[in-house]
Amino acid sequence: MKAMILAAGLGTRLRPLTLKTPKPLVLINGKALIEYHIENLSKAGFTDIVINHAWLGEQIEVALGDGAKWGVNIIYSSEGEPLETGGGIYRVLSKLSNAGEAFVVVNGDILTDFDFSSLRGLEPDVAHLILVDNPEHNPEGDFSCMPDGLVDMQGDKYTFSGISVLTPKLFAGCVENAFPLGRLLKSAIVKREVSGAVYDGSWIDVGTHERLEQAENYIKENT
Repeated sequence: MKAMILAAGLGTRLRPLTLKTPKPLVLINGKALIEYHIENLSKAGFTDIVINHAWLGEQIEVALGDGAKWGVNIIYSSEGEPLETGGGIYRVLSKLSNAGEAFVVVNGDILTDFDFSSLRGLEPDVAHLILVDNPEHNPEGDFSCMPDGLVDMQGDKYTFSGISVLTPKLFAGCVENAFPLGRLLKSAIVKREVSGAVYDGSWIDVGTHERLEQAENYIKENT
């Protein structure tokens, strides 16, 4: 099972830090944000990781290399112009899934202690989403998780964590251009094709200076 880290965001809300440094390389307690993901994925047994990038992406390749430092093999997808979350995944679909098997996707701008080994071997019909309690910046949430394990857009909603298990079925009919993953997920949810689970551990969306400070404090308190 392969994994992809989405790392092509511009990080505009973290400027001026991201004017000369891509968001995945912003340091949290002396370590690049994306390194926490690579370490956690490697620990969970994922050895093949795809990373997309756009803004200052060459810095990411220089910093991480081929992944040997973490015992993984990293393949890069240089987008130039960002393809958004859905388009970025679609471009490298053949590198993530050779015969229709599922793969893990994680947003590069979150910090979490989620155990990725719990996703290994999971084969959802179309997609499986990890949801978390709603943070202050997303009080209304995104999706609900029903008693039967399916994700819905009605009821008490949680926030999509940016961690998912996807299959190529989700991208049927797509063409290579920029498009959001959320559009595909909502369409599949309406068709009752998406399962999910709620994670109650640590999770921070490192999207602003305030939440970057929160992430710093979390690492200091837990290392």
